[in-house]
Amino acid sequence: MHLSVTSESFPLAEVFTISRGSKTHADVLTVRLSDGTHKGWGECVPYKRYGETLDSVTAEIEGLPEEFDRASLMDLLPAGAARNAVDCALWDLEAKRAGKRAWELAGLTKPGPEITAYTLSLGEPDAMEAAARRHAHRPLLKIKLGTPDDMARLEAVRRGAPRSRIIVDANEGWSAEVYADLAPHLVRLGVALVEQPLPASDDEALLGMERPVPVCADESAHDTASLAALKGKYDVVNIKLDKTGGLTEALRLREAALTEGYGIMVGCMVGTSLAMAPAVLVAQGAMVTDLDGPLLLAQDRPEPLQFDEAGVHPSSPSLWG
Repeated sequence: MHLSVTSESFPLAEVFTISRGSKTHADVLTVRLSDGTHKGWGECVPYKRYGETLDSVTAEIEGLPEEFDRASLMDLLPAGAARNAVDCALWDLEAKRAGKRAWELAGLTKPGPEITAYTLSLGEPDAMEAAARRHAHRPLLKIKLGTPDDMARLEAVRRGAPRSRIIVDANEGWSAEVYADLAPHLVRLGVALVEQPLPASDDEALLGMERPVPVCADESAHDTASLAALKGKYDVVNIKLDKTGGLTEALRLREAALTEGYGIMVGCMVGTSLAMAPAVLVAQGAMVTDLDGPLLLAQDRPEPLQFDEAGVHPSSPSLWG
């Protein structure tokens, strides 16, 4: 089996800002696999928050042996971006070999479109209100927050989009005190979900705190093994393939989280339709789908995912799976 990994950069439609910084491009790694007859591919986004860089993830992928499969890959690479790109490329390759869709190989029912959040990046209240007005037609907006003075931003977005459902992502940017102060206002403003309000290292403070709005674990939730530490702190688990290390583990995590009573959110890094395609399978029936990466790009892959009023649609076989 031949493996190659390349770095690619896709310009964003506008600057994207969270509490950790801003970006103008989606810098991704693309893995291509070939058995000489069939080809498969996958994409990942190395994430600095988890100590990943384009170079370090490339080195992980290039260090794989010549022969491996999805089962052995679980032991060859840890959960993370490197394993995600390779695992998804293997699913694509297996689907092409079998002449079936990836969802069939996974034993899933035929997928359909899912309403996805559209993310408004962090900015001054006036700018966020203007962005909310531009996207007020969307049924679900996600607000990037994570500063001590977020109240004005929340109010501004609600003014700009009075009818949209709103979810909030603090990206670990609040303290327990800030979150407690904001919580009643989140209820007042009709916020449906709060994502990772506290740093993962400090989320013990959530134990025993009132959660009037469901709280979702993102940086605190990676793979199935991380579920045990979430008990009593979170109501929802955000599944991202770049954290789980691919579709294989993402499906396991979804099943385990549902069994333990958690709601499911399926999220993404800022990537292309190739990265979102396998995640659409995990998002079927999720409480929240947040696969808007391609909507933030100025340029996407050929034959990209379709987005319309029904949401994000499953990929065509020519894109993935």
